Amino acid sequence: MQESDILGRIKDMVAAEHELRQKVETGQESSTEAAGQLRDLEVSLDQCWDLLRQRRAKREFGENPDEAAVRPAGEVEGYLQ
Repeated sequence: MQESDILGRIKDMVAAEHELRQKVETGQESSTEAAGQLRDLEVSLDQCWDLLRQRRAKREFGENPDEAAVRPAGEVEGYLQ
């Protein structure tokens, strides 16, 4: 997956997240139902951002960015800030 593909996917997921939040605010979607969907979107976004950072780091240090891989959700979500 190329960086442009990853960025496009991030853009699509952010749009979906905003749409879902808007639906909750307007009562078109229950917050209980949306909570799981939002969590899934957040995890997928974190994985995409992580993959993008991996690719950029590999390129910066002369490695092949195509060797970067999506890490499991538990690993990405377990990072300490």
